Amino acid sequence: MTMGRLCRLVGGALALSVALAVAGSATAQEKKFKIGVIFDLTGPLAGGGSELQYLGVKIMNDYFIKQGPIEGYKIEAVYADAQSKPDVAINEAVRLMEQEKVDMIAGIYSSAQCVPIAQRVEQMHKFMWMTTCISTGVVENKHYKYVFRPQASGQQYGLTTTDMVASLAKSNFGKEPKDMRVAIIHEDGAYGVDVAKGNEMGVKKAGMNIVLKEGYSANAPDLSSLVTKLKRARPDVVFHTGYNPDISLLLRQAREQGFKTGAIIGQGAGYGVYEKLADSLGGHAEYFFNTDPVSIWIANPKAIDPSLQPIVKMVGEEFDKLKPGQTIRSAHVGIGASNMYVFFTKVLPVAIKKYGGVDPDALRKAALDVDIPEGGTMLGFGVKFAPPESPIAGQNERSYPVVIQYIGDKPYVVWPKKLAQRDVVLPWPAGMTYSYK
Repeated sequence: MTMGRLCRLVGGALALSVALAVAGSATAQEKKFKIGVIFDLTGPLAGGGSELQYLGVKIMNDYFIKQGPIEGYKIEAVYADAQSKPDVAINEAVRLMEQEKVDMIAGIYSSAQCVPIAQRVEQMHKFMWMTTCISTGVVENKHYKYVFRPQASGQQYGLTTTDMVASLAKSNFGKEPKDMRVAIIHEDGAYGVDVAKGNEMGVKKAGMNIVLKEGYSANAPDLSSLVTKLKRARPDVVFHTGYNPDISLLLRQAREQGFKTGAIIGQGAGYGVYEKLADSLGGHAEYFFNTDPVSIWIANPKAIDPSLQPIVKMVGEEFDKLKPGQTIRSAHVGIGASNMYVFFTKVLPVAIKKYGGVDPDALRKAALDVDIPEGGTMLGFGVKFAPPESPIAGQNERSYPVVIQYIGDKPYVVWPKKLAQRDVVLPWPAGMTYSYK
């Protein structure tokens, strides 16, 4: 072999080695974790809270994207608009999994969308992280392997509000629980039905009287007949689960027909969007209630891991840039942000380091390992998912909602007592539009 040919062979081998090294380096650098995020960005559900949840999720996604790869994986988010339609939501979920090749589905505002999407995700052997939808029926008795929800469940909402009323019946209404008259009204989708089920369980446990229980379509053009039934029933308290614009429609027609009660206690969704609720009430939602996980901006900082405070501050600053001039930062924003933060800090890095990657089984094992004590999330509650053999497999068993009351254009936690920032105003004071005093 001539010296020239030898040099050429050595040179070629070196070039090949360099090329392979560069290719290997590029491959390592190009590892991605792709998240498919679905929310209602148009249609009636957008203004009822879905857009705000989306903003919270997006703020947190963007934050981690800017931080750089997590354990070598670059984060990429692909967003889809469910358009407030379950069929569109399902189609978008399938598109994200089949065409966009996402590693995970996240988000979902409407429980009516969550139920079928969770089923499809499980069938397609993908991973789902539900930041928002609350219907217990999404996971109850399904024993899904790859579907997880850090969010509180709908029945918890209903039980929390009825517990508050039953506990305060004597002191605030001057009545024994057995003499309290309550109405349970709700949109008739998976969300409303589930919260109403929790209401009914709580009312029966306390021995209160249900004088009206009725569902209605969230798209109903007229709720005057429901208002008529409420007037005839004469409830001391109305437990209401709705989105928007159905909440605005109900309140407007109740005002027009002169309906009076001790309080209308809202349970998530549209009641957590203060600006729209206030608009439907003439500018102020004074003394109205909402039930949701606590807003990250009013949670007691002493009861929460101090390392989370800079993240809370960042979310607030980013939200203010996107939605300047909001009277109240909606709890919806913090719910989306906090639940995604848990995934990025407690699930994804563990899946990669401990279980070898980002496939559904690695993510599942990492999610089941999560063990966050109370105070370890921005929402105040902890995180521990029900195991596969549980009837609510995949549900966070340490989550819970609180009841807030709007007073002077500010939200205050009023229940449970151990977390209350001020005393609840119940029943409503005399002189209010709907007050029976």
